[in-house]
Amino acid sequence: MRKGTIFNIQKFSTNDGPGVRTTVFFKGCPLKCKWCANPESQSAAVQILYDQNKCTQCHTCVHTCPQKAASLSEKGFFRHPETCNQCLQCVSNCPAEALGYEGEYKTVQEIVDVCLQDKDFYETSGGGVTISGGEGMFQPMFLEELVLALKQHRIHLAIETTGYAKPEIFKKLAPMFDLLLFDVKHYDSARHYNGTHVHNELITENLKWAIFQGIQVLPRIPVIPGFNDSLEDAAGIASLLKHVGSQQVQLLPFHQFGENKYRKLCQEYAYENVTALHEADLADYRQVFLNHNINAFF
Repeated sequence: MRKGTIFNIQKFSTNDGPGVRTTVFFKGCPLKCKWCANPESQSAAVQILYDQNKCTQCHTCVHTCPQKAASLSEKGFFRHPETCNQCLQCVSNCPAEALGYEGEYKTVQEIVDVCLQDKDFYETSGGGVTISGGEGMFQPMFLEELVLALKQHRIHLAIETTGYAKPEIFKKLAPMFDLLLFDVKHYDSARHYNGTHVHNELITENLKWAIFQGIQVLPRIPVIPGFNDSLEDAAGIASLLKHVGSQQVQLLPFHQFGENKYRKLCQEYAYENVTALHEADLADYRQVFLNHNINAFF
């Protein structure tokens, strides 16, 4: 039985599409955005989290690891990936609960069962299920099975997507959704690469294809300080949206909700201490899109 790697199923979500929704977070993403609010989503593997503030340096994690893949020093916990088999003995035996993990292998039916618990709320609010991540299309076969299973229950389906998928995969999966919440991060390919570690040509072509196919697409811009937050950037993205045939865009102001996750993953965060943006900060930015006859909203 096929299983997918999931790191969260969030119920009663109201920010991931219309109505009340259940958001299923897939693990694994082809992009490595420097500001990513879900850094635990980037790797497709199960990951161990470490909270140094809780750690008592008891070394139980080291002593109980059957693979001898754990080590602990004053700098913190370290997992040796070449020997770790993700048995999670270190996590389950940590007396201070300083260790946790992100990622579980779930079957399609396990996810469907959770989603169906709130079907009444979907029907009364016009909601449904949203696939997020990470990037759902990074696990294309599992995603297809899950979507087909949910469709049997006539549930509205949306996906938050980077759009970075092989055309044959994107063209097969995208039409299966009722709504694509499609990230647009930059109009310039080189600058897109600097922030995300991928170029944007494939993303732009997939976005254009989806719009011209008549799929309901909502482009969304995560507005990131120093990356795409200038008025020049807004004008460039507005021109890109006009080119692909979009007349609307949602602006997502930069926030710091994921900052602590980097510490627990023992990863550096490029946007540490960068001030969050708010809607009031982006009034002029929004006006650029309105001047291009693009309905920009938050």
